Amino acid sequence: MKILAMDSTATAASVALMEDGCLLGEFYMNVKLTHSQTLLPMAEQLLACTQVALQDIGLFAVSAGPGSFTGVRIGVSAVKGLALAQSKPCVGVSTLEAMAYNAGQLDGIACCLMDARCGQVYGALFEVGGGRVTRLTEDAALPAEEMACLCRKQKKQIFLVGDGAQMCYNKTEFKAFTPFLLEEPLRQQHASGVAKAAAAAFARGQAVTAAELLPLYLRLPQAERELRRRQAGEKG
Repeated sequence: MKILAMDSTATAASVALMEDGCLLGEFYMNVKLTHSQTLLPMAEQLLACTQVALQDIGLFAVSAGPGSFTGVRIGVSAVKGLALAQSKPCVGVSTLEAMAYNAGQLDGIACCLMDARCGQVYGALFEVGGGRVTRLTEDAALPAEEMACLCRKQKKQIFLVGDGAQMCYNKTEFKAFTPFLLEEPLRQQHASGVAKAAAAAFARGQAVTAAELLPLYLRLPQAERELRRRQAGEKG
């Protein structure tokens, strides 16, 4: 089965095409263009370069969050549209789980981190080794210091992955247990990781229709949080 996967949850955006565990191609861009400008053109060019027709795609996949609210919406909307047009199933996977596959061939614990701003990170821990990824903690929005506490409880080598990895690596709380910082570009999100996570989810029977595909937000958008704070202040 051919899987077309997309990631647009952070600054970088990527599209990957995978068939039965083999990566046929991947386009990756880390520029300041908006994902609405790059995501679908990358998908079109990737299919053209691999000589695969859109109707040959058996599963559409996307990193559905956490991440940039705008980026998540762009990716989910793109996959919903493609899956609906082709009447094909789709899978939305955790961005953090997809990132863990970047470290899948290592032996230890992947600490997947995204900068959630406001002094927090989106984070989760996964045991990795031999290409296998096993979730240890649920995705959460929490202070970086709390994420460091979770890491210190682990007995294996910690590998920092994600666009929040460098920030955490520089913190005293993380330096205490000597984590390994993955180098670029493995550290960043990749659609190939989304495809691997989606293949595992599909095997577990977790595919959905285009109408059922939803973003995976861990907290409200900033605009909505500020609106609720103002409303609470007015009531007070």
